[in-house]
Amino acid sequence: MLDRLARFFTSLRLTVALLAFGLVLVFWGTMAQVQVGLYQSQNEFFRSFFIYWSPSESGLRIPIFPGGYLIGGMLLANLVVYNFQFDRPGKRNFGLVLIHIGVGLLLIGQLLTDVFSTESMLHLRNAETKNYSESSTHFELAIVDKTDAATDRVVAIPAEQLQRHGAIRHANLPFTVQVQTYYGNSVLAEKQQAGFAQINVSAGFGAGAWWRELPQEAAMDRRDLPSGIVELLTPQGSLGTFLVSAHLNQPQEFDCNGRHYELVLRLERFYKPFKLHLVEFRHDKYPGTDIPKNFSSRVRVQRPETGEDREVLIYMNNPLRYDGDTYYQASFDPDNHGTILQVVHNPSWLTPYFSCVLVGVGLLVQFLRHLIEFATNRKAS
Repeated sequence: MLDRLARFFTSLRLTVALLAFGLVLVFWGTMAQVQVGLYQSQNEFFRSFFIYWSPSESGLRIPIFPGGYLIGGMLLANLVVYNFQFDRPGKRNFGLVLIHIGVGLLLIGQLLTDVFSTESMLHLRNAETKNYSESSTHFELAIVDKTDAATDRVVAIPAEQLQRHGAIRHANLPFTVQVQTYYGNSVLAEKQQAGFAQINVSAGFGAGAWWRELPQEAAMDRRDLPSGIVELLTPQGSLGTFLVSAHLNQPQEFDCNGRHYELVLRLERFYKPFKLHLVEFRHDKYPGTDIPKNFSSRVRVQRPETGEDREVLIYMNNPLRYDGDTYYQASFDPDNHGTILQVVHNPSWLTPYFSCVLVGVGLLVQFLRHLIEFATNRKAS
């Protein structure tokens, strides 16, 4: 059985089949972006072990094609087993081993990027200071204890947990959050419209408004706007049912056990141990034209615990790398008084560079070995 498994995983036919599956997967996943959008296509095709098909009006999920994780994992196993089975390090195959190690690291690095990397946005107006960035697509239910005027205590519940409904308990909350209704994408209206249902809540604002669930957004320039109804339960009874929605411009407020709280459904936040202050954003154009010449943000990095206070210029192809994050100049406000920085946290960002170096060195070693052998044989003949 072990010999059969070894022959299977070291087979060249397996390599060719996996590469063919990969080509089909890339083409299929790219075409699917038109219907389901980039992010859902990435999750369904490339960040999965199988692509599933669900018959209409059925909860079944039938696997019909290998996903990116399965194809990548099989390719990695094919490389590793092949080298252990046949490739013994030595003069004649050292370059090939380096090439295989580089390709394997490239596959592992992509997996680590999918698992550990995060992308968020930092929107700053001129003279504004923030110590957090926000996700572009993911939301959270934030319960903020505002009793202390100097410090906010925040408990954040991811939207993925709200979608499961049920009761949510947290050690830092004196009450339980019971999710009654949650729409991943929704629209609110002040007056009754066709297809809308009336919102029934017993506390806060929103009672008497109307809402409707919407299908998930697929366009890249739009995002889902979730809404829900939650009930706050204490051992003494209910604090009421509240409307939470990304459409609301202000939080819901309530008191519990002598403390004052705010309840808001907002974009997921990533807090930093430092602050970024926007000194100036510049949108320069070529004289006499409307053609952009330069986009740049001059920011001040402030970290009181270390005494750091310095200015940094961020512009195209010149990001700020700081504290494990990379800040890119991504966009700006139409009035040119605000900037939007893309914040990328990727602990394995060096892996692709190191992999390419290994592959390049391996190819060079292989080329030189064959060149030397050719020159030696020619001289001897």
